[in-house]
Amino acid sequence: MNSRLASEILALSLEHLELVAITIGIAAAVALPGAVLLARRARTRRWVVGFANIAQTIPSLALFGFLLPLPLIGGIGKRTAIVALCLYALLPILRNSLVGILGVDATVRESAVAMGMTQRQILWQVELPLAVPSIVAGLRIATVATIGTATIAAAIGGGGLGVFIFRGISMVDTPTVLAGAIPAAVMALLADEGLEWIERRLSPA
Repeated sequence: MNSRLASEILALSLEHLELVAITIGIAAAVALPGAVLLARRARTRRWVVGFANIAQTIPSLALFGFLLPLPLIGGIGKRTAIVALCLYALLPILRNSLVGILGVDATVRESAVAMGMTQRQILWQVELPLAVPSIVAGLRIATVATIGTATIAAAIGGGGLGVFIFRGISMVDTPTVLAGAIPAAVMALLADEGLEWIERRLSPA
């Protein structure tokens, strides 16, 4: 591997990592407060989770195509790619956060109420701490999936390791495809192992 190729792989890997980090950051900032609100609203929860489920069923390239002509969020480049990736990342974070919060034993909540804790205190001191392992599991699933899906962002000028993959496909050159696919796979494995370790550490013994 020559130095020019190595530097390009490094640059695109960092760009790919940036795409994933921004996506997960935005998705978590939306999904986590959303899960807290929806945990108390069963009817609204059904509609919101249903919408997130629908977004998951749309093929990624088709979703990019739908978003391209939209004002403000559309167009060629990273912005559209991040919006699409966020839609895919929302569901696992939202669903796992809801499972964690709703899965807190009713007797634990009743004990907290009996101790005179407010709803806010119950949320921050009881429900969220107990839900943390489930929340981290959702972040893990979303992160690994986003690393893979982000390779398609190159199709609309979003950059990342998909640049190598699409270049290799157009040239019918397997080594070029692998130059994008292998770093993405390694990144996904490292993220999965790291977040799994955090998940185990935070899970009750």
